[in-house]
Amino acid sequence: MPQRRFEGKAAVVTGGASGIGKATVERLLEEGAKVAIVDISQKTGGETVDELRGKGYDPLLVSGDITDHADVKRMVDEILTGLGRIDVLFNNAGILIEGTVEEVSEENWDRIMAVNVKGIFLMTKEVVPVMLKQGGGSIVNNASCSGLVGDRSAIAYNASKGAVVLMTKCLALDYAGKNIRVNCVCPGEIETPMFLQEVASRGTTVDAYRKEISDYHPIGRLGRPSEVANTVVFLASEDASFITGAAVSVDGGYTCQ
Repeated sequence: MPQRRFEGKAAVVTGGASGIGKATVERLLEEGAKVAIVDISQKTGGETVDELRGKGYDPLLVSGDITDHADVKRMVDEILTGLGRIDVLFNNAGILIEGTVEEVSEENWDRIMAVNVKGIFLMTKEVVPVMLKQGGGSIVNNASCSGLVGDRSAIAYNASKGAVVLMTKCLALDYAGKNIRVNCVCPGEIETPMFLQEVASRGTTVDAYRKEISDYHPIGRLGRPSEVANTVVFLASEDASFITGAAVSVDGGYTCQ
């Protein structure tokens, strides 16, 4: 049995119905946490909850839009009603929009900034007062290796993830003396629905694109959602009690090059 580091604690995972979010939800549940899954898709969220209940867990599903402040306030209130507290926030929800500055529309620029940056700002804005009242907590943001180095044809995505890295550091400084730690993970290419979105946009096959992208990672393969989840759970736990403001690469060596 995994070490149960989150007994008596409650965690919130945005974008928790699939990919890295879903893997993190399951790891937190395994380690004893009560978990709220925040997801914009009621359907996907419901399917994930049903799957986890089949494994003996009972997560709370809260559907809503993290880019809408009123909706975020409602969701946090609903989570507090259901779980009673919030000890961990994993700001995981994000979207990918590719293209150069000539190709990305103003509408798509605004959309990716709303989800990837504003969504983290709003969720954190509403959860930090809860953590302060409780005496502390841990926040982990999902950035990307694309927030540390440049990519071709991804100006909006890279800009949004670079913002997440610096938001993380600013939050860490603001709350270091108040027992709230804030860190972020910077994944490389992970086999998630976003990876499949990239495959579709390029008109190639999963196997061909997996081979192409694997070659960019010195470790020689793509990452698994569980590998990022393990890092998130470590950063959220007391095992990382002296770590704050860190941007931890989980990228198979991609950013070493």
